[in-house]
Amino acid sequence: MAENLSKKKRDRMISFLEGLKKMHTDDASIRAFNEIENQLREKKYGLVWEEHSEEVDDKLKENIPVFCADKKRRLCKDEKLPWNFIIEGDNLQALYLLEKTHKGKVDCIYIDPPYNTGARDWKYNNDYVDTNDVYRHSKWLSMMKNRLHLAKELLNPEKSVLICTIDEKEYLRLGCLLEEVFPNAKIQMISSVINRHGSMRFSEFTRVNEYIYYVRIGNATIGKMLSAESKQPIHWHSLKRSGTSKGNFRRGRPFLFYPIYIHAKTKKIIKFGSPLPIEKDVKLVPHVEGCISVFPIRKDGSEGCWSLSPEKAMELYEKGYLKVGRYNDKSSQQYEITYLQTGTVNGINKGEIEITGYNPDGSIIAYHKTPKSTTQVTQWDNSTHDATEYGTNLLNTILGNRFSYPKSLYAVKDCLYYAINDYKNAVIIDFFAGSGTTGHAVNLLNCEDGGHRRWIMVTNNEISETEEKEFAKRGIKKGDPEWEAKGIAQYVTWPRTVCSIEGKDINNNPLKGNYLGSDIPMADGFNANIKYFKCEWTPRKPEDYLLSNALALHVKEMIEIQNAIEIDNKKNVLILNKTDFKNIILDKKKYAQIEHVWVNQNIIFNAKELKLLQEKGYKYIPKEFFGQELREAAE
Repeated sequence: MAENLSKKKRDRMISFLEGLKKMHTDDASIRAFNEIENQLREKKYGLVWEEHSEEVDDKLKENIPVFCADKKRRLCKDEKLPWNFIIEGDNLQALYLLEKTHKGKVDCIYIDPPYNTGARDWKYNNDYVDTNDVYRHSKWLSMMKNRLHLAKELLNPEKSVLICTIDEKEYLRLGCLLEEVFPNAKIQMISSVINRHGSMRFSEFTRVNEYIYYVRIGNATIGKMLSAESKQPIHWHSLKRSGTSKGNFRRGRPFLFYPIYIHAKTKKIIKFGSPLPIEKDVKLVPHVEGCISVFPIRKDGSEGCWSLSPEKAMELYEKGYLKVGRYNDKSSQQYEITYLQTGTVNGINKGEIEITGYNPDGSIIAYHKTPKSTTQVTQWDNSTHDATEYGTNLLNTILGNRFSYPKSLYAVKDCLYYAINDYKNAVIIDFFAGSGTTGHAVNLLNCEDGGHRRWIMVTNNEISETEEKEFAKRGIKKGDPEWEAKGIAQYVTWPRTVCSIEGKDINNNPLKGNYLGSDIPMADGFNANIKYFKCEWTPRKPEDYLLSNALALHVKEMIEIQNAIEIDNKKNVLILNKTDFKNIILDKKKYAQIEHVWVNQNIIFNAKELKLLQEKGYKYIPKEFFGQELREAAE
C-alpha cells in the first residue's frame, strides 16, 4: 500500500510534540505546542501539497525496469525508414528507461494527462481517484511532478518544446508546477475551443474549451502556420463599412450612401446610383425595372455606408473585383456585396495572385501563388479541432466504439506543427498516449511535408471501470489474457496505429475520404514502421543467476529504441558474446551485409578480431543502459 509521505512526517512530529507536552506542562508551553500542532495539521495549498508515493516507486527499490519486445506486434512498411515505438506499461517505469536512451535528445513531448475531473477518470496506485478523495489534487500533483522531472531530463536543453493539455480542474496548479520544474523556460497557455456545443455545468458557464501549455526550452520558437489549403484563396471584404464611429454611418459620410441596383433574375449589378441626400428617405429612391435597390442597412436597421464611391465601385465591378452574394429577403440588406481591397489588387498586378477563372457574375476566381503563413494567437477556434467530429467520430470509423473522448487528430497535428514544423527529423514522445492520436498526427505531418519525424508513445493497458467490474464478477483479473486483450494499449492504441498506417479499418475495409486540408487519401495509409514493447521487471539482486546476464537479454530493445532501428542481426548486429562474434562476424556472407554493430564491452578481442569490428564502425553497448545497476550489484 502506498504511503502518504507528508502525513507520515507530520504524524511523527506531532507524536514528538505530545512527548514534549508531558515534559512541559506550564500554560505558556502548552499554548505554544498547540499552536505548532494546529499549524502542522493545517491543510496546505498551492505548490505545497501532500506528497504521495506510488507503487512503481516501491517496485523500483527492489527491481529494475526493462523493455521486452512483443514479437506478435510489429509492422514494417519500409525497412529504410526509422522505427516508431508503442510502449505498454506504467509511464513512470517507461520514463526511467527512456532517460537512459534519450536523455537530452527529445525535441518535443506532447502529453494529454488525466484531467482529474473527479469522475473516476484515472487511477493512482491501482485505485480510482474520485471527487470524494480528499487528497485528489495532491495525488495528481505528485503523479505529474515525478513525470515532469523525468520529462525535463529527456528534452534537448538547446531547443525543445513540452506541450501539455489540460482543462479547468487543474490548469492553475499545472501552471505553477510547470514554472517550478522549468524555471528558465518560456511558458504560454493557449485556450482552444474543442466543442462548440459545450459541456453543460450546473449553474455555471458551459465549457467549450480546454487549455494547452507550451513550455519552450532553450532557443525553441513557435513556428508559423501555412494555410491548410495548397492554394490560398483571396479574401473578399464586405463593401458595407463596419464599426461604431460616426464615419461608418450615413450621417457621417452621406456621399457613400447610395443604392446599388441588382437584377432580380440574373443577380448582376445593373447600376450604381447617386448618393442620396441626407434628408431623403430610401423609400423615395428612383426605381429601376426588374431590379432590387440595395442600401448599406445594418442588422439593427440603422443606415450605414459603403466603403467606396459609386464611381470606384463601378470600376472594380467591371474588372471583376466586386461581386454579389446570396439573396436573403429576411435581411435588412438583401444582398451581401464584397470587393477586393487595394492590397489584393496590387497582388494581382504584381503577379503574386493568380486569376484562374470567373464566376457567372463576372467576378474573378483567384489564389495566392504562395500559401500564406500566419502566427497563431493564444485563442484557438478552429472547426477542425472539434473533438467529437475529428476525434470520436474519426476513431469510430477506424475501430468502432472502443474509446471515449479522443483528441481531434488535427488539433494534435497543429499543436505539434508549431513546435517541430521546421525540424523534419524530430523525436517526439507522448507518455500519456491513450488512443494513439499523437503517432497518427506525426505520421500525417510527415506525409504532408516529406519528414522523417519519429515518435514513441507510452500507455498503460487499463480497461474501463465498467469492464473491470464485469470481469471481477467472472473471476477475470489483471494479467489474464481476456483482461489484457481489452486493455487500452492492445485494444485501442495498437490497432488504431496499425489501421491508420495500412489505410484500413478494423474490419480490413479501406478508409474513406481524404485527410482534411490535403489531397491525401486515408486509404493510402502511411510509410511508417512500428514496434511494440512491454515494460517488465527484473530483480536487482537475483539469487541464482548474474544480474548482467539477465539485463543482457534486454539490451537489444534499448539499442533499438535509442536508434530507431531494428536489430535483425543482418544489417544491424548485436554481439553479446564470443559465440555471437563467431556466428555473425566470422561468417563472410553475414559480415558483408552488416551496416552497424554493437558490442558487449566485457568481451576481449585479439587484434584480428578487433580489425573486423573496426571496419564496420562498431560501437560498445552504452554504459548508461544498466551500468549503475550493475555497479550497485557489484558486477
